[in-house]
Amino acid sequence: MLAQQPERIAAALPYDGRLVVVASGATIASTLEALCADDGVEWPVLVTTADHALLSSEMIADFLAKSEGADVAIGLVSSDALLKRLPQTKRTWLKFRGGAYSGANLFLLGGSQVRPAIEVWRASEQNRKKAWRMMLTLGFSGFLGAVLRLRTLQQTLDAVGRKLGLKIRAVEMSDPLAAVDVDKPADHELVTAILEGRA
Repeated sequence: MLAQQPERIAAALPYDGRLVVVASGATIASTLEALCADDGVEWPVLVTTADHALLSSEMIADFLAKSEGADVAIGLVSSDALLKRLPQTKRTWLKFRGGAYSGANLFLLGGSQVRPAIEVWRASEQNRKKAWRMMLTLGFSGFLGAVLRLRTLQQTLDAVGRKLGLKIRAVEMSDPLAAVDVDKPADHELVTAILEGRA
């Protein structure tokens, strides 16, 4: 397990001899770049984030089942599903023909061949709260298609995958709570309410 503050994460985890917590890079993409460069990594690799407070074994099983055969899989939740479950939630939505989506902080990397995708990720990561800038990393035609919503999410990922020589899959999660993470105090309050059955 990789974390920016490994000692804090390690202190909160139950003992498991298979689990080692070490320092991560400054961002997910920089951490994954280092991971991909490590010849000792056993593929495939499942990636999530430490602030994924509601992550469950059912969510992981759902994601892995739908990711089978992909070089890269990205967990997402549709706006329809999330707003039905949490009508007041505020999210950064990625909008495409057929729907808008929020990330679920779940990623599957199939092997070392995913390095070009990590480079694209790193380029877009700094703009993750500005969707139009993220779309620019897709190239002009991809940007135009996304802005005008001429393509579905999967069609956009297929176009990126063709450029990179990878099979990239959007995995729509069955449980909309997969999109809930804890970035700020209000998120912590929401997650607490969900766990206590108040939301």
